[in-house]
Amino acid sequence: MSVPTSAIDLFADEVLVDPYPTYAELRDLGGVVHLPANGVYALTRYDVIRTALGDPETFSSRTIGFNPMVNEALQGTSLASDPPVHTQLRATLTENLSPRALRGLKTQIDAKAATLVDELVARGSFDAIDALARVFPLEVVADLIGFTGQVRDNMLRWGQAAMQVIGPMNQRTAENFPIAGELYAWCSSVTAEDLAPGSVGRGIFDAEARGDIPPNTAGHIIHPYLGAGVDTTVAAIGNIVALFGAHPDQFDLVRKDPSLVPAAFAEVLRYWVPIHAWGRHVTKDVVIDGVTVPAGSQVALLLGAGNRDPRHYQDPDAFLVERNPVDHLSFGYGPHGCAGQGLARLEAHAVIEALATRVQRLVVGEEIRVPSNITRSIEQLPVLDVVPA
Repeated sequence: MSVPTSAIDLFADEVLVDPYPTYAELRDLGGVVHLPANGVYALTRYDVIRTALGDPETFSSRTIGFNPMVNEALQGTSLASDPPVHTQLRATLTENLSPRALRGLKTQIDAKAATLVDELVARGSFDAIDALARVFPLEVVADLIGFTGQVRDNMLRWGQAAMQVIGPMNQRTAENFPIAGELYAWCSSVTAEDLAPGSVGRGIFDAEARGDIPPNTAGHIIHPYLGAGVDTTVAAIGNIVALFGAHPDQFDLVRKDPSLVPAAFAEVLRYWVPIHAWGRHVTKDVVIDGVTVPAGSQVALLLGAGNRDPRHYQDPDAFLVERNPVDHLSFGYGPHGCAGQGLARLEAHAVIEALATRVQRLVVGEEIRVPSNITRSIEQLPVLDVVPA
């Protein structure tokens, strides 16, 4: 069998703004589809994507990006390394993001969310992205890692640019490389003294001093907090507000049954994945869905296509908070499963709980999206009215 081929450009503006019709078209062609316009093989179906994520020997993270410059820049980070190097780098990262390590933060994060939502409910109308989705995770991550001064001020700008440059060498990538370069430069030069005492960031430098990680790698381990964690969490929190506003019946279910909060967030992630595409390098000829993808190829993991695969999820285009899709692909899977997912859950659950206990109805206006290479997020989301609980 030959590999199905499509003329679709994954990074065309209209696809980036609303990729789901394209995902459906590609899924119908096969579990893997060659896209000459992008020089990649797109993985489109749930089982195929999950299998690739769980096989780092065949699907290497040496090229998670879609241009050679970003792949070179990311060398040495936990995002772009394979076991056993990845295992060593990630151990220090996950040590500070384990459920036990995060448990003590829950009360603090819940309180931050409650205070912010109280202020917004009192205001009555606001932009959900500027006033909530961006403010909340930036504050949480800055406090956790110990970012101060210039870094704290640049977190959103650096995080957005770091994700844009993972795309192909289009105009968006070219414009953002200088900004992402500021982040790379900071990660290469940061010292323990640049981070607040007692912070997770300081703890990573302590691990370097103990010899738990190789010398001069602490900055590269901190990189994913800014380079992958901020922009995706902003997107997820914006999606929460948009989906609860558009589906008041589903919001009512969560309001009436707070135990649904984790399931609701899992469904938000399944329904609207924050990451459009993620790359892998094929190390050897591999048979995918009955066809051979040659060694040396670049694949694009379409996590959102897998999350809407009707072969895996019943009625996948419906937003249903009682579905509880704990096996969604939005956090990845396998050795490179999102290291920060525990923190992301804490933040999102806190926001959902704060909304569900304080708000009866969110009246939202039209969401505005702009094309973005990797992170699919809402740029503006007016909340026109809040009906208090």
